Amino acid sequence: MNFGMLADSRFWLPDDFSEHGGRIDTLINSVHWFMAALFVGWGIFFVYCMVKFRQRPGHTANYTPVKAKVSKYLEVGIVVFEAFLLLYFSIPAWADYRNIPEPKEGADERFEVRVVAQQYAWNIHYPGPDREFGPCRPELVDETTNPVGLDLADPAAADDFVSINNFYMPVNREVFVRLSSKDVIHSFSMAKLRVKQDVIPGMETPIWFKAIKEGETDITCAQLCGLGHYRMKGRAFIVSQQAFDDWFAKASVVEEFDEDDFDD
Repeated sequence: MNFGMLADSRFWLPDDFSEHGGRIDTLINSVHWFMAALFVGWGIFFVYCMVKFRQRPGHTANYTPVKAKVSKYLEVGIVVFEAFLLLYFSIPAWADYRNIPEPKEGADERFEVRVVAQQYAWNIHYPGPDREFGPCRPELVDETTNPVGLDLADPAAADDFVSINNFYMPVNREVFVRLSSKDVIHSFSMAKLRVKQDVIPGMETPIWFKAIKEGETDITCAQLCGLGHYRMKGRAFIVSQQAFDDWFAKASVVEEFDEDDFDD
């Protein structure tokens, strides 16, 4: 079976902007084709049994268990194929995703950001030009002026800034995200980047990825989090390094900004 061909058949999947997306698409497509083959095969067998063993004159039921080698071989083959999917695709992809690469220096330095979820918004906390996150304290949270509770008295927090629902990132650079929640369980999802991770209150969950194509994708909450769950959405903008640097320099010196502040 040509798994590469299956990965390229994305008529039921969104565009792939991520470095790791091809492996995930291959697994998804392989499982779909495998389940389609099982569905059709068992459906044909079911119809065959209904026709062949239907009740009719001159035939009686046989209550002796039937011993068939074909069905046994099929069952063994299915188990082997499922183990192949697990060991060859799922576990290696999961291991690469969970093993956070070491920080790099220079132009390949990874880009770090905090994402704080709440009902019903995504607070994107950038560290500012010093690349150091300022401390945050719950008692300092102000939903209007300080949504993540930055301790502005600390020098490291002086150049930090927060974007509400707009996540800007450079292309072809590792992005390291620290996820946390202010209230209930959420799920951080960006379909085109093949990213989805639950966000648990009281925990900081790290994830990482690399976007290899410029464009935009929705940020959605994939976990029912309350009555306003349907409107908990944002937008991720993947831009060139130069465009990101220009936006970053502009955003780091203003207190409030929105999508219109970005000019590529």
